[in-house]
Amino acid sequence: MMKHPDPATMNDGVLDHRGEELPYLSKSAQNMKMNKLLSTPIPTYEGKTPGSYFWTKVIYWVCNRISKVQFRTIEATGMERIPRDRGSLCCAWHTNGILDALQITLNHPEYFVLGARHDLVTRPIFGWWTRKMAVQPVVRKAELLRGGCTEEEANFLNGRSLMTLASGISHGYGCVLFPEGTSHNNAYMLRFRTGPMRTVLAASALAKASDRELPVLIPMGLHFRTREYFRTDVWVEYGEPIQVESNEVPQNLVDAVSSGTWSEPPAESVFRLRDKLREELVPLSPNAHTWEEYRALLLLGHINGRANNSQPKTWREEVKQARYFRDKYSTKPTTVDVDNLQPEKISHPLIAKSEKAAEILHRNGLDGRDLNETSTRLSLPKVTKLPFATARLGLFIALLPVFLISLLPQIILGRLLGDSTDEGIDARTSYQFLAAMFGSIIIWPISSSIIVALLYWQTGTIAEIIGSDWTEYFGTAAENIALAVVMMWLLMFPVSLFTGRLFSLVWDDYVDFRGFLRKSRMSSKDKEELFSIVAEIKQDLPSSE
Repeated sequence: MMKHPDPATMNDGVLDHRGEELPYLSKSAQNMKMNKLLSTPIPTYEGKTPGSYFWTKVIYWVCNRISKVQFRTIEATGMERIPRDRGSLCCAWHTNGILDALQITLNHPEYFVLGARHDLVTRPIFGWWTRKMAVQPVVRKAELLRGGCTEEEANFLNGRSLMTLASGISHGYGCVLFPEGTSHNNAYMLRFRTGPMRTVLAASALAKASDRELPVLIPMGLHFRTREYFRTDVWVEYGEPIQVESNEVPQNLVDAVSSGTWSEPPAESVFRLRDKLREELVPLSPNAHTWEEYRALLLLGHINGRANNSQPKTWREEVKQARYFRDKYSTKPTTVDVDNLQPEKISHPLIAKSEKAAEILHRNGLDGRDLNETSTRLSLPKVTKLPFATARLGLFIALLPVFLISLLPQIILGRLLGDSTDEGIDARTSYQFLAAMFGSIIIWPISSSIIVALLYWQTGTIAEIIGSDWTEYFGTAAENIALAVVMMWLLMFPVSLFTGRLFSLVWDDYVDFRGFLRKSRMSSKDKEELFSIVAEIKQDLPSSE
């Protein structure tokens, strides 16, 4: 049972200068270690990576491997739009904790200079890695106004961090900042904070002072099918870059930041860039009244696609279909920073009917993918997958001891941390990812030792089965046996990696089988109601769609 706090009950009454409630603070976010924050390493940008080249390469490799296990499909588009002759600041909506920044970073062609919430730099284990990557800590209003530090301390630390990020961007690195300032659970974007705009303008001033190309601001769509689920789908969408113009960077700002100290860009330039970013970024998010409405848009895309022989085959195609109907039937989309950030509920009859149908599917653990090609009944399982699923299961059973010793502890740890965190459901997969990453580093050496010890203990039995003694592959002398043991220990690492990947595929087969069971157990009443509504939707669809 998940123990995430209810966002509606987490507010403590602290308001910002607009009178809006500040984000809830987890215990970790409340624990500010100012001395350690002030000692955060500052990169020089003389190398290929902002932080340690070796550890950055290691972290990128590990994160890429884990991403392929954690997500069923990963699709990234629009990278060809990213200019390679200047820095870029990526901005997206923020609903999936650390994984939001991770997916942007892993799919961008350049290395990133990173800013993050202050406690991500000071945590016992994770902090060591972030400091190796020269991640710069940021203090939010949420911490400042709750007395986590003085305003002077916050201004100094944030000024230093933003200046460091700006310098990295001006040198041609990538960067990611989230204009909402916090991860959340809404189906629409929150009010924009000005940090990203101020940073990219400072970076532009530094670039201008050094006669480099001015950086770009890249609006991004981050689309997770079900963000808190293992093996969900993700689409990373790089939008059209917004070029910072030279006339938006006054000479006095260039002169000020050239001295190496933070200086606030002109407010009019900040607000103009903020409004431009919001206009481009909001349409790349779901921007729906509620998640129920967004599910309705996704289902309508499925029904329409099937009716026109253009059934969406990928998560990206599903999102684009939903976006089409949202833009078509929304009467007042939120494209500016206004007081009412939640979009108006779409009143079109097609959406209302689709929401009812989507609710029936969702209640049964299904969605639009579970309709057949004519949307007249639920789809049947693909029997062509059975031989491959059987082969994967057989191989996984053969490697089950490796899974139980090396991977199961990571899964248990990730589940416990993700389901019990006080950061909310948007942080669930972040903790699972971190458990996988650090578990691989900490647990695998131990698990490999256990497996090798068991193999050594059962040397005689294994020799009878395979016809040779593995400990004597390099000879019978003591040093040769020791070498065989060491090589077997090292071999367990790629075996564990392969087993993890195999487990993810077996999990996919299990999810598919579970979907089949759910479809077969769906009540006749629900099916009748569902397809009655779907038939009405098909009848009401304009022929042009």
